[in-house]
Amino acid sequence: MADTPNHDRQDDYATFVSLLARYDQQIRRFIAMLMHSSDAVDDVMQETAIECWNKFETFTGQGDPDEPEEFVRWANVIARYKVLSWQRDRARDRLVFQEELVHLLADTVHDEWDRLESERQAVQACLQKLPPRQRQLVLSVHSPGQSVADVARQTGQKPRRLYTVLNGLRKQLLLCVQDRITVQASQ
Repeated sequence: MADTPNHDRQDDYATFVSLLARYDQQIRRFIAMLMHSSDAVDDVMQETAIECWNKFETFTGQGDPDEPEEFVRWANVIARYKVLSWQRDRARDRLVFQEELVHLLADTVHDEWDRLESERQAVQACLQKLPPRQRQLVLSVHSPGQSVADVARQTGQKPRRLYTVLNGLRKQLLLCVQDRITVQASQ
């Protein structure tokens, strides 16, 4: 079957729905940070989703739609303008943030997101440098519902010994992460 505009649009729709479902909460949190009314977040999120779909062709032409940072960043730009539009529509309400404040908050959130993403990537890279057994140990004690005492019982180690090993691994990871972030900042 040859690709038709309708078939391409269906593929775009499937890609869009997948991305929106995966990153809905990040976009929603971004909107919530820009608004004082939690009741309006759902409305603005819905308007944002509709606008994102209407403009999705512009996103797919700009970069890799499989890059989550790019989709979230792109959707957040649309969300920012939807928040501003919502606020202009309700300008009589004295509790609506000023437009300049929304821009400032949005810029701050993006900067913080970039910093956190950089740190997350550094932690991932440093974890990968650890031998598999040590990496598994670090990950297991940081898993939900797990404690050092639980892991000590599971591995047959004494908790005090495990704490000592973990402290050494955490220091090693901290130095690695700090080095990677310093190198990234200098580039």
